[in-house]
Amino acid sequence: MRPFIVALLLLLPGERAIAQSRWKEIGKTSSGNSVYVDPRSVKTVNGIVNARVRVKFTVPVETPQGKWVTSQHVAMFDCAKSTVAAKETIYFADETGTKIVERKTIAKPGFGPALGGSMAKVALDYMCAAKSKP
Repeated sequence: MRPFIVALLLLLPGERAIAQSRWKEIGKTSSGNSVYVDPRSVKTVNGIVNARVRVKFTVPVETPQGKWVTSQHVAMFDCAKSTVAAKETIYFADETGTKIVERKTIAKPGFGPALGGSMAKVALDYMCAAKSKP
């Protein structure tokens, strides 16, 4: 039994690396925050691109609820109208995304413009550029 546990513990760091490698960096915000997408989450339905996007803050954001180190967003991108809508946002106190500080789920997401230099604009530009390629 003991050799099995040792073998399992040796594999754990590799499993974490595999989990973290699922994110592909797609750009940086105007404040230097890295923006990532989970390529496996990208799906297009009726012309709307759905994806999970992650942001790693270069400087953690202090809030009354706690420190935000990373965030993940489930978002929808309408390339024809250049608009974006958030379905869910989760802020984490750690880089690995295990300690949730705040979670918001939007019951009726509404599309709107993405502000220049924002995470939404970086992701919209990436999703729509990828969609327009043959």
